[in-house]
Amino acid sequence: MKKLLIATTALVATAGMANADITITGHAAAGIHSGLDATAAVTAKVGEVTAAEKETLDAMTGSNTATVDAAVDQTAMAALQKAVVDAQLLVDADVAAGLSSTTSAANLAFAKAELAAAQGTAAAAATNSGDGVYSNAGVDFTMTGATDNGISFSATVNIDAGTEIDTGDFELDGKDGGTAGLGAVSMTGSFGTLTFDDGGIDNLYNGDFTAADVSYSTTVGAISLSVAHDTAGSADANSMSAGYSASGMSFTLAASEAAAGTSSSLSVAYALNDSVSVTGKTDQVAGAESIQTITAATTLNGVSVALSSANNSTWDVDLGYTAGGFALTYGVDETDAWTATATTALGGGATFAAGVSSDDEMYAGVSFAF
Repeated sequence: MKKLLIATTALVATAGMANADITITGHAAAGIHSGLDATAAVTAKVGEVTAAEKETLDAMTGSNTATVDAAVDQTAMAALQKAVVDAQLLVDADVAAGLSSTTSAANLAFAKAELAAAQGTAAAAATNSGDGVYSNAGVDFTMTGATDNGISFSATVNIDAGTEIDTGDFELDGKDGGTAGLGAVSMTGSFGTLTFDDGGIDNLYNGDFTAADVSYSTTVGAISLSVAHDTAGSADANSMSAGYSASGMSFTLAASEAAAGTSSSLSVAYALNDSVSVTGKTDQVAGAESIQTITAATTLNGVSVALSSANNSTWDVDLGYTAGGFALTYGVDETDAWTATATTALGGGATFAAGVSSDDEMYAGVSFAF
């Protein structure tokens, strides 16, 4: 890690700045893989449409939507989401004006169907990669500072290149562009924290929903609050979360807009002691039945066990063992699908990690932190 301190006396243009720091960190990884989910290969077909229907939707979105690569063409998916919003506005306008909404209602139904088809296909299983190697490296710049009146601010810039894998999800992320990317820019003060990151802020209810561009977080007494907004006007543009903790119990509420209404979840966690905790959660996805899940977890002498069961006949069992810089994990669910991983610290910022799964997926390699 390399740290540079820029003296405020040298920053003539920012005389109101109390201090500034730039932290530079680096990372790299290399290894082998086989059978990982190839996320970049997912292709979604936007339904079987007539020429007239396709012309209607193309006019609404301003682009060709006959096929959508849901994994890489987020612009096309956003166009579909915007088409639903725009079509709904036309229906509302017709109703308010006392006009026949037959045509606009038909367009709305069509746009909703096409969005559902694209999202459904995007969620389908990806193809699997063959045998291969991965190697990547990157540099991250974190810049922080503070004004004379106590407002702190930060910004990040990163440069990544190479082929990357997602060890947590057994996915092959593919090649990185090797270009510099601007991350979040945030400002924090007594008012809370305001963050700007174009398409880089996870939806607070579900990370698979549309990413937000701006968020605001604050605390009111013992309650933490966060809201996030996507300025593109997608169907799930707005999301929020709230949290509260007291006497060993914590409550978390999250919600997000969706094309079919509002999706929300509420979880309650209770720590029985230092090693045992119980969590209950209810999750209501818009337009679907709510799902209730109970999870119990315990850790003792380096051994961890977590059991969860839901009312939709799904369950998970996760086991773990840690000793020194060595860790083993094993997880299995109701479909008998399982994953097993092993990691060990090699010292000097290096870590070896390997994993296998019941889907004949495998990876093994070394990562480095600088």
